[in-house]
Amino acid sequence: MQYEPTPQALTTSRVTQAARLSVAPMMDWTDRHCRHFHRLMSRHALLYTEMVTAAAVVHGDTARLLAYGQDEHPVALQLGGSDPALLAQATKIAADMGYDEVNLNCGCPSDRVQSGRFGAVLMTEPDLVADCVSAMMAVTKLPITVKCRIGVDDQDPAQVLPDFLTRVSAAGVDRFTIHARKAWLQGLSPKENRDIPPLDYDLVHAMKAQFPALHLSINGGIADLDLTGELLDAGLDGVMIGRAAYHDPAAILLDADARIFNDGTPGDAIQIVHAMLPYIADHVAAGGKLGQVTRHMLGLFQGRPGARLWRRHLSEHAHKDGAGVDVVLDALRHVTTLAA
Repeated sequence: MQYEPTPQALTTSRVTQAARLSVAPMMDWTDRHCRHFHRLMSRHALLYTEMVTAAAVVHGDTARLLAYGQDEHPVALQLGGSDPALLAQATKIAADMGYDEVNLNCGCPSDRVQSGRFGAVLMTEPDLVADCVSAMMAVTKLPITVKCRIGVDDQDPAQVLPDFLTRVSAAGVDRFTIHARKAWLQGLSPKENRDIPPLDYDLVHAMKAQFPALHLSINGGIADLDLTGELLDAGLDGVMIGRAAYHDPAAILLDADARIFNDGTPGDAIQIVHAMLPYIADHVAAGGKLGQVTRHMLGLFQGRPGARLWRRHLSEHAHKDGAGVDVVLDALRHVTTLAA
């Protein structure tokens, strides 16, 4: 299996610094087009791929599954799986391709993930998780991290989570992202698992107090940079934002470098559209569809005059044969005209 040579991944310290704010791995959302778009808005935030199973990486179309642009750094690959040997193989491939971090998914509650014995169900098998991350760390110097829940089903999070962190960190993992909700593997859909189980931020803060040497990021229900700042000021090491960063990216990412990383000034959404045009032109010229890129841009002007017309124009025209940058510029006129 041959890969294009890639630059050396970023140093661990730089990736850890980037984890101060990260965009969550989200299935069907955080593909390479989304990540390119998000990177234009923030030079520093850590970006994650969609979850890819270790088996798919090792046995599937690896070049397609793990393709990313060099301008996406810092970028982390999230793997799903519970076979230490297979995870080690997938991690080695990711390292060779130049990813900056490999993250093990211990938080996804979908039925498909449960049947494959990975995702949130691994909260019930911390020793297996420890074996997995040990195998992953044995093949690379890249940071190996874990994204988990506070517990599943009838588990008591106050007992389960510290035990999980103790066992997995003993294997060498020092960075965790904790989705501050329990996952109900029976009776709730993956969508319901994002909203119905109550958030428990206090427990995550308690874990930081109990494990001060660990880098702990919090995830779940965080929708703006104000709360992000409060959580960081309260002592957590990082904040991971999911749906809000996708549906209202300007509110999260345009100000992130200035407010979270103390570097630069807030960006401008209209400038981001223009910065996307060369990428879009290249994608279409290579045979790609405009909508594959612009579906990630629909929320860029959320709450601004012309936002609805921007979304509607892209939704109605981006799928048509021959659609390209002209469609994006026409959609942008709805925003700039009303803004004027």
